Formats: sequence, C-alpha cells, structure tokens
Amino acid sequence: MPPKARPSRGAAGDAQVVARIGKPHGIRGEVTVQLHTDDPGGRFTPGTIFPTRAPAGSGTPKALTVRSARDHNGIWLLGFEEIPDRTGAEGLRGSLLLLPAEAPEVEDDAWYADDLVGLRAERPDGSPVGTVTGLVVGAAQDRLVLDLAGGGTAEVPFVRALVPVVDVSGGRVVVDPPEGLLELGS
Repeated sequence: MPPKARPSRGAAGDAQVVARIGKPHGIRGEVTVQLHTDDPGGRFTPGTIFPTRAPAGSGTPKALTVRSARDHNGIWLLGFEEIPDRTGAEGLRGSLLLLPAEAPEVEDDAWYADDLVGLRAERPDGSPVGTVTGLVVGAAQDRLVLDLAGGGTAEVPFVRALVPVVDVSGGRVVVDPPEGLLELGS
C-alpha cells in the first residue's frame, strides 16, 4: 500500500482541512474543490456534514452537508444541501471544509503534508538528494516536491517503491528513484 498524505492542518490552525472550495460549476450550486484528502470518494458521501472556515462576511454557513459528490474529468465537484444554485456557490469560493469531529482516524501509513515539508531527502546509501518542499495531491498518486541539493526541483511519486522510508521524527525521507527521474524537472 503506498504512503498517503493526511488532510492538511496548516491553513486552518489545528483543524484538519479536507478541501478548499474553488469556483462554481453549472447552475445547481456545485463547486470545484482542491482536495486535501487521499479518499475523496469515501470522505464526501452524501449526508456528511463538514464544519467550514471562511472569511468573515462571506456568507458561508458554519457547516455544509454534502448533497452530491462526483469526479468530473479529474476534478471533484461537490453540491451541498444548503446551497441550491450558482449564486450561493459563488459565496463559497476560498472556504475550507474541515474534518468532521466524528471522522475516523487516518491509518498509520499516512502523513500530514505539513509534517513532510522540510524533511531532508536522501538515497538509500545516505547520500543527500535535497529537501522536501511540498506535496502535490494527484488523482492517481501523490508526488513529493524536492529542492535538489545540486539545484533545481523534482517531483517523486509518493509510493513505497520510490519512497521506502518516511522518518518524520528523524527528519528524513529515503528516495530511491529510477535513473533520470530527478533530472526531469531540473
């Protein structure tokens, strides 16, 4: 099973962010979302109530109830019981959906993106590769973003075969990329 990133903690303080609401889609109140979860199909089930965090005066309700959730060409679209139309959806832009209090714990083989940023990346033999500067959450797989020790950046698929060790307490990840992968983004 590949490593998975947990919902982000950073932008909303101690609350775990599950998604950031983007632009409206269509006329029935659906919105695009930037995912901060590795299981959108399981997380966004109809009837699930998400606490929200939004700028004061935005009109965003304190909680939103999922009415519908679907993957549309690789972009997740959510509809909410409280938002019947596009006008209502416009006011949600930039709001955060937070992890519900009763949400199950994330499995042990998962990390917060915030916990990964700043870890040193090294090869299996201990030679330096660089520093983790981000995590790109993808539809098929997540990718670690690395600032390379020799300059430039690279993205490494965040799968056990290429990232066999994540040692947060030790401040490191071990990356074992195939020949040439680190040179692709440089």
